[in-house]
Amino acid sequence: MDMLQEGDMAPDFTLPASNGEQVSLSDFRGKKNVILYFYPKDNTPGCTAEACDFRDRAGDFSELDTVILGVSLDDLQSHEKFIRKYNLPFLLLSDTEAEVSKKYGVYKEKNMFGKKKWGIERSTFIIDKEGRLAKIYRKVKVDGHVEDALAFVKEHLS
Repeated sequence: MDMLQEGDMAPDFTLPASNGEQVSLSDFRGKKNVILYFYPKDNTPGCTAEACDFRDRAGDFSELDTVILGVSLDDLQSHEKFIRKYNLPFLLLSDTEAEVSKKYGVYKEKNMFGKKKWGIERSTFIIDKEGRLAKIYRKVKVDGHVEDALAFVKEHLS
C-alpha cells in the first residue's frame, strides 16, 4: 500500500469511540478540521504526555474549528480509564484490529528491547474540512508536537 501524501483524501473510517458511539471521519466533513493522532498505548509515559498536551490546548484547537481524535489499539475500557485519569476532553477511538492504523500506514513492526512486535508508530494527521490530508507528522516526538500542530492549523486552516 502506498504511503499517504499531503494533499490526498484522508481514508474514511468508522471506529468505536470513548463516548460509546461509532465515530466516522466523514462525520466532520464540511464542518471541522480533524487532528487524527495515533499513539502506541494508553497510560504509557509518552502517550500520557502527548494526550495531556492536546488536553491543555484543546480549547485553542476548538476555537479553530478543529476536533482532536486519538487512536490506539487499546479497547474502550482502557480508553475510559485513561480519559478519567487525565481529564481528556476529546474522543479516543479504539482500533483493536489495527484496520485504521494500517490504512494510515502507522502500524509497523517495532523493535522493543530486542523483541520485534507490531504496534503503532506515533503519528499525527491534520485533515482539513474537505477531508484532505493537510499535514502529516510521522515518528512524532512528543516534546513540542502539539504546539507545532496548533501553529500549522492556525497558519493554514483558519
